[in-house]
Amino acid sequence: MESENNKPQNLTVFLIIWIGQLLSIFGSAVAEFGITLWAFEATGKATPLTLIGVFYTVPMLALSPFVGVMVDRYNRKLMMMLSDFSAALTSVLILMLLVTGNLQIWHLYVTAVITGIFQGFHWPAYSAAISTMLPKQHYARANAMLEMAGPASGIFAPMVAGALIGPLGLRGLLAIDLLTAALAITALLFVKIPQPKLSREGQAARGNIFKEASFGLKFILARPSLLQLQLLFMLCNFFFSIAMSVRAPLILARTGNNQLIFGSTQSAAAIGGLAGGLLMGAWGGPRKRIHGVLAGWAASCLFGAVLFGMAQTTAIWIAASFIGVFFAPVVNGSNQAIWQSKVPPDLQGRVFAIRRLIAWFVLPLSNAIAGPLADQVFEPAMQPGGALSSTFGGLVGTGPGAGMGLMFVLAGAIAALIAVLAYTVPTLREVESCIPDHDDLQAKAASV
Repeated sequence: MESENNKPQNLTVFLIIWIGQLLSIFGSAVAEFGITLWAFEATGKATPLTLIGVFYTVPMLALSPFVGVMVDRYNRKLMMMLSDFSAALTSVLILMLLVTGNLQIWHLYVTAVITGIFQGFHWPAYSAAISTMLPKQHYARANAMLEMAGPASGIFAPMVAGALIGPLGLRGLLAIDLLTAALAITALLFVKIPQPKLSREGQAARGNIFKEASFGLKFILARPSLLQLQLLFMLCNFFFSIAMSVRAPLILARTGNNQLIFGSTQSAAAIGGLAGGLLMGAWGGPRKRIHGVLAGWAASCLFGAVLFGMAQTTAIWIAASFIGVFFAPVVNGSNQAIWQSKVPPDLQGRVFAIRRLIAWFVLPLSNAIAGPLADQVFEPAMQPGGALSSTFGGLVGTGPGAGMGLMFVLAGAIAALIAVLAYTVPTLREVESCIPDHDDLQAKAASV
């Protein structure tokens, strides 16, 4: 592995990879916009949209422990390329079905499964690669750039998709996705991502794939502060995801399928994420990273969910979208910096995969229940004369979309409260001092 002093030389490599991924995310966002509109217009229900998330997430999480081992064992660049190639493959399948007139909702579930399996490699490989390319003082900034990639592409993706879906249709949007995926894969072909040096912990973790797959969990369980940090994300993700699962149906239901308003809120969220990422890139985040995690979660939930659910005008939806996502790079950049400094680079693939499993395993449940809750419980209850309309009508209004608005308010308020209460847990609040940095441990061992 390269020395700490030589790591800054890899900044150019990091930027090349980042630009390629930025283009790929842009293409995926363009295609996703068109697929969302197609699915909602075909069914008029929230449930099919939330089920796509279920089929995407379940296989990804089920295979996470083994994916993490493969990321640590094999070339991380190849793992990233495999993820990008799988995304392109599913777009080809959808495009072929669309062209032949055979595309149905259940096809989107199948392609979501394929994408979920192979996209599981991407985040652990990408996140772990940062530790081998850059010194730790730049972790937060690099992670902020990763967080910016989605919002940066998302600023223009809804506008581009909205402008092109008329003349080009969904076929044209899928073609854009294929082109940008090819560019991302090409960028990876021409760069070298350093492989990590084997650490003492890594040597102890060696064995068959089942032993190595379980090591990530053992690593986290042995460090209660890190476990508590992930449990925080698990709880907040559960409630926040219930709201976010019905975001598109809420806007489309309240505006009569107005694509311009839907695209405007998407772009506002993307601009907010980009602004937050730029702030983190310039600032580097709070000196005590945990403040960025806890305060950022609370603010994101209050604005991005509670205020968004209460809103009944485009202006407030746009403002809430911007402010809510503005704090996401602060939360995720601060959290990533904590983990990257505590986990040895050669173990980050399997540990980060288990991290995601802990934080995300509730997402299939929240996605699965969000659609039925919206369609069968909250939407009927918030129609004029409905069971909850007299109680909450003054807060979120009544009629189409009001029930989903109430879901936003309740779920966001609970998630924000969890983030605030986390400050009362000393081992979580002091996670950065409770656990030494991995490079400090290595330096201490080398001096003995």
